[in-house]
Amino acid sequence: MSLLKRENRNGWLFVAPATLHLLLFAILPIGFTLYLSLFRWKLYQPSKSFVGLKNYLYSFQDPAFLNALSNSLKYAIVAVPSGVIVALAIAILLNQKMRLSSFFRTIYYLPAISSGVAISMIWIYIFLPETGLLNSMLSAVGFTSVDFLGKTETALWSLAFMSIWIGLGPKVVLFLAGLIGVPQTLYEAAMLDGASGWQSFRYITMPMLVPTSLFVVVTSTISAIQVFTPVYMMTKGGPEDSTDVVGFHIYNEAWISFNTGLASAKSFILFVLIAGVALIQFRMSRKQLEGHVTQ
Repeated sequence: MSLLKRENRNGWLFVAPATLHLLLFAILPIGFTLYLSLFRWKLYQPSKSFVGLKNYLYSFQDPAFLNALSNSLKYAIVAVPSGVIVALAIAILLNQKMRLSSFFRTIYYLPAISSGVAISMIWIYIFLPETGLLNSMLSAVGFTSVDFLGKTETALWSLAFMSIWIGLGPKVVLFLAGLIGVPQTLYEAAMLDGASGWQSFRYITMPMLVPTSLFVVVTSTISAIQVFTPVYMMTKGGPEDSTDVVGFHIYNEAWISFNTGLASAKSFILFVLIAGVALIQFRMSRKQLEGHVTQ
């Protein structure tokens, strides 16, 4: 056996576990979901009938599903940019030479390794009217109590605000890695040329962080559109379906109404939506990166 063939074989052996995992837990479930979406099938009934694309057509005419899509997009539009901006600002502060920086990095990462259910329970108490932490702080400065999770005007935005804190750790770590990779000689040269701190940030830091920012924005968007645990634990989609996001809606369709075929169709619609949003972000970021390179 030639050396090249032996290296190819060894390479395939190394990637075989990951490939098998991807096949069993990603590709096959997606294919089976697509298959189920073409049938009218109740989970508790052994028989199912082929309906073709009717589940998809019904989904796009279902007001509840369209409302869930709208809520998910609103949530993502608020949670993703604000989360990225806050994480970048904290990463820049932690990248400075300061005491206890390692301690603060650990503190910011703790929510990422904590149980989503436990975090949701903590935030329920934070958002409580009258006696919650936020309302106690508002009362201390003369504001009236707000039922953050009980009003349609504030429930979704309260969950989006909470998501900034939950997702802060991984974003900060990624931005810190990107900041550490920026050559200090660029900042020194800019300082000698009389550039201000803002100019160094705009023309050095931001262009160098484009690949990192792309990854953070794409993964944050996917996570935001798929949000489920806080909604399930804190609002159950209420009040008045104002927090009924796509993930929670599909859960109800599959495990409460037992419409497995319809839930599969809505799941595949969500899959295509996420893929489309990610593709758009990749193309926009690629154009931005090429623009910086050509400059």
